[in-house]
Amino acid sequence: MTAHSPPVPPPLTMTLLAAGTAAFFTLGVLQAMYGPAFTLFQDRFGISTAGVGIIASAHFVGSALAPPLVGILLIRFSLRRVVVAALLTLALGVTLVALAPTWPLAIAGALLGGFGLGGVSGGLNAAYASIGTRAVNLVNAVFGLGSILSPLLVAGAGGNLSLPFLIVAALCGLTLLSARVWGFPTMREQPLPNAPGRAGVQVAFFLVLLACYVGLEVGFGAWAGRHLQSLGYASFAVIVAGYWGGMTVARILTGIFGARVRPERLVLACAVLTVLCGLAATQAALAPAAYILAGLALGPVFGTTLVWTTRSLPARLVPFLLTSGSVGGIVAPFLLGVLAARSGPDVIPLALAALAATFVVVVWGTLRVTRPAAAPASAA
Repeated sequence: MTAHSPPVPPPLTMTLLAAGTAAFFTLGVLQAMYGPAFTLFQDRFGISTAGVGIIASAHFVGSALAPPLVGILLIRFSLRRVVVAALLTLALGVTLVALAPTWPLAIAGALLGGFGLGGVSGGLNAAYASIGTRAVNLVNAVFGLGSILSPLLVAGAGGNLSLPFLIVAALCGLTLLSARVWGFPTMREQPLPNAPGRAGVQVAFFLVLLACYVGLEVGFGAWAGRHLQSLGYASFAVIVAGYWGGMTVARILTGIFGARVRPERLVLACAVLTVLCGLAATQAALAPAAYILAGLALGPVFGTTLVWTTRSLPARLVPFLLTSGSVGGIVAPFLLGVLAARSGPDVIPLALAALAATFVVVVWGTLRVTRPAAAPASAA
């Protein structure tokens, strides 16, 4: 046995999953809430269409800033203390958004709530990834369910801006209650590789891998609709919804069956399949199915990559690595937009296929550098 030998995951019990599923459902509801609530913000604060998007930007800035701080705090404090503090911050932020009398205070609440969301996500993703492929994919699937229900919650509020955000605050309270009853999972730590240089190389590869993955996830989600429109598909929005639904379904399936496949092999297979989906989308007749299949292909990657990370590096490094995903989510959609403006929407699936091919190379390189060091000949 080496330090790289995968631990035997514990059974998926209520004690293990309850607080995590409650937390990730809460995060999913909030993450998808700002866009559908734009008109409610405009009605309350008199903000223009051009200016209302800043509140969503404030939320995502907060969520991107939190994970590195979580990584630092986990060095000194327990996971429970860090996540509880983040949940309280999240509840305070969304309550401020719900009750803010002025636009600047609403933006401050969104920033604070996003910071709390990033803290909860960073801490619990690290913990569940250290447990295994099934656990981390199941809780991330619940995140997807929350995101699907969130627009319905806003639509059912009858024009009341406060209600959806106060419901998120109440969900934070339910999450804290479930944590009190069942607790948070114990983080399983893998020691650093003996050679510091090897650890640095592994961290670098995982940073690039996560940036490529998030770039693909957001790139497909943001630009598939534009490409489908150019092909004359009136139901392009339904197809894009199918893409996101495919990701959720894939995470559920991985949560059920994922333990049967080594994480690195599953991620590599998903990467190769994503290349094929991008190439298939260049054909008009295949494009709708290709985009939905891309969601199924990409769905298992995020959680499974985090599991792979915790089998090579300490789980407390995961929050630091999550920051690179934000970079990919910002850069890839922008570059795809530039390419589409210069060469037309037909370039979108080709560009996505090229990014997916780069992703395959990065995954392969990560697989090489995370293989256990060769044992001395005398140990054979």
